[in-house]
Amino acid sequence: MLKVDRKDKKPIWQQLLNQAIHNIRSGIWAPGELLLPSRELARQLGVSRSTIQTVYEELLSRGYTVTSRRGGTRVNHWNQVTEPVKAILSKGPVPPSLPLLSSAVNQLHDWFGGQQQETEIDFTPHEPYVDRVFQNNWRQSLLHASAAMNLSDWSYGNPYGLLELRQQIQRYLWLERGIRVDTRQILLTSGAQHSLDLIAQSLLTEGDTVSVEDPGFPAAWMAMNYRRMRVVPVPVDEQGLKVDEIHPESRVVFVTPSHQCAVGCVMSEPRRQQLLHKAVQEQLWIIEDDYDSEFRYRGDPLPTLYSQAANNTLYLMSFSKMIAPGIRISAIVGPDRAIAQLARVQELTYRHLPVMDQLTLTHFIQKGHFMRHMRRVRNVYRRRHEAITKAITASGLGERFTLSGAETGLHVFLEAEPAYDEEAVTRLALGQGIRIYPLAPYCLESRRKGWVLGFAKVDETLIEQGIHRLAGLIL
Repeated sequence: MLKVDRKDKKPIWQQLLNQAIHNIRSGIWAPGELLLPSRELARQLGVSRSTIQTVYEELLSRGYTVTSRRGGTRVNHWNQVTEPVKAILSKGPVPPSLPLLSSAVNQLHDWFGGQQQETEIDFTPHEPYVDRVFQNNWRQSLLHASAAMNLSDWSYGNPYGLLELRQQIQRYLWLERGIRVDTRQILLTSGAQHSLDLIAQSLLTEGDTVSVEDPGFPAAWMAMNYRRMRVVPVPVDEQGLKVDEIHPESRVVFVTPSHQCAVGCVMSEPRRQQLLHKAVQEQLWIIEDDYDSEFRYRGDPLPTLYSQAANNTLYLMSFSKMIAPGIRISAIVGPDRAIAQLARVQELTYRHLPVMDQLTLTHFIQKGHFMRHMRRVRNVYRRRHEAITKAITASGLGERFTLSGAETGLHVFLEAEPAYDEEAVTRLALGQGIRIYPLAPYCLESRRKGWVLGFAKVDETLIEQGIHRLAGLIL
């Protein structure tokens, strides 16, 4: 029997519907059972007939009941859920074990420095400097983009990315990096890992051999491993990737030639020419990650590999280091046919990037905020770069360890002897409120040791304090 609770805040029809559904699902009302006519049930409950009609219509629309012209309203026939089945349903399906995923995520956490508890001084190599000036300018661009949006802007977008933004990137690449491309050669993505994942899906097949720097960019081999590529490490020395040791079956070589991701060296010109020749002769793809080449402290930014072998190179650029990681917009630049293939996969798997972010960044660049931001942060980085190199020399660390990677980028590398216990020093420093980043998470087979020390987010005073305190702990 259904009941009406006049004190219940829910509408009467909702109360009755909930009770009816419960009775059907629990088997109190058996399949095929005839329900009371709406007029009779309304009289019994003291409610209007229209209320009961609403309940019956809802039961019918959800498939709990069936009706016939002469048979009235009956409970539909269905399989009752037994108690053992209910117990199983309450737990739900068990996600499959994904060893590759678990391994990659654990490596990612190690690379970022494990549990990110608060520390007094954090030499993170992962984040750039951002300030209130940037935030205010970005807010202005966001508001302008929102106000200027047309109704058509809210529809599905181009898988290549917003044309206006690609035009701005096209202009920037020509003026700042000497790369002349068409907008059809630019594909927008949501970060370096997204770019690498697209390349793995679009231009490689499962089991293909991919050569990566060792030490190098962990996200590169994580993405390729997860897509079941055969990842082969290639050693890095003071001249960059050892081209002679690239695996002969490689389809792709991933490099960071302008400022090596881990040890910070710049790929020498002979090595560059050797790599370019190999790529052309053996029809390899070069993935060139130019992630922080804009920040060079001796001379102008170095020319790109892409500008010398455009048909064999996929050039990656990202606004994560140039502006902020929260701006999840990057770009892949490459030959028309390769970019078209990437765009097709993007259309299938991701469709397109969020339009609001693209419009905001477009306005940010068009109004000159981006180039002013770059000039401002370059001055900040130059001061902080000078502070960390001077502090390493003055503290005595430069005599005990080898400093490299000090020409370009947002980090330096302090190298120890291969037998040195870098993890013990890392823990010791953390206990004293200083976070430093060991080389181990950047390595596949390499036995090199040391610390990758970022300086972008640490002001000059704290840089000096941190380096001198670190020296006091380990010298």
